[in-house]
Amino acid sequence: MNAPPITVYSASWCPYCQRAKSLLREKGLAFTEIDVDEDPQRRSEMIARSGRRTVPQIFVGDRHVGGCDELYASDRSGELDRLVQGDR
Repeated sequence: MNAPPITVYSASWCPYCQRAKSLLREKGLAFTEIDVDEDPQRRSEMIARSGRRTVPQIFVGDRHVGGCDELYASDRSGELDRLVQGDR
């Protein structure tokens, strides 16, 4: 089974975005980054998908992981590994 795509809505100035992307890179996970400051329509898309206005907002497939703190928590619990393996 292929791993679901990882999407990170972020902003270049955001230290939490940098931390989240750093964790994904350390785990060797590929992700698509969407800079919401560059494209206001993508910010609207992020808000519609997540219900949140802050960055980062991280998705594994269609599953909303949350922001940086939630990403780290899901990594500590093993949930992130299950998600990227396609397990729910």
